[in-house]
Amino acid sequence: MAKEQWAETAVGAVVIAAAAGFLAYSLTVGGAGAGHGYQVQAKFGQVGALAPGAVVSVAGVKVGTVSSITLDPKTFLAVVKLDLDSKTSLPADSVAKITSDGLLGGQHISIEPGGSTDNLKGGSEIENTQGAVDLFGLVGQFLRPSAPPAGAAPAGAAPAPAPSVPPDAKAGAGV
Repeated sequence: MAKEQWAETAVGAVVIAAAAGFLAYSLTVGGAGAGHGYQVQAKFGQVGALAPGAVVSVAGVKVGTVSSITLDPKTFLAVVKLDLDSKTSLPADSVAKITSDGLLGGQHISIEPGGSTDNLKGGSEIENTQGAVDLFGLVGQFLRPSAPPAGAAPAGAAPAPAPSVPPDAKAGAGV
């Protein structure tokens, strides 16, 4: 009986050691121990499915993460706070765009550097932004177009016939 208890204890110790190894690995790969750098914010009219933890990239290279998303109660714009790597200096007139990883993929922020000689600093705001595009809404508009303008024929209807001109009116027109 004592041998069985010893074996169970040994297996438990191995499981705990493996869990600790996975935790240490995930913290080093995820960069939880790394220093953040500096934080900037950007305001968007639509964030779509963007979530905290999403990647912030420049030219496809990760330079930071989304730290929080809140709503400004005065302007009703989404305020997105970005943690950027301290090694990355971005011009003050850079453009932040919310882009999709694919048709069904997640969303991230792509920053296009501007040409300003001044750089973004901690606490500053990226003024030029482009919100998320609602792909499903665009597909829905394509599949189900809105009502035609007033006076237009409904879709699939034959065009209205041209007004008929009596034959004698044509003959007298040239005289």
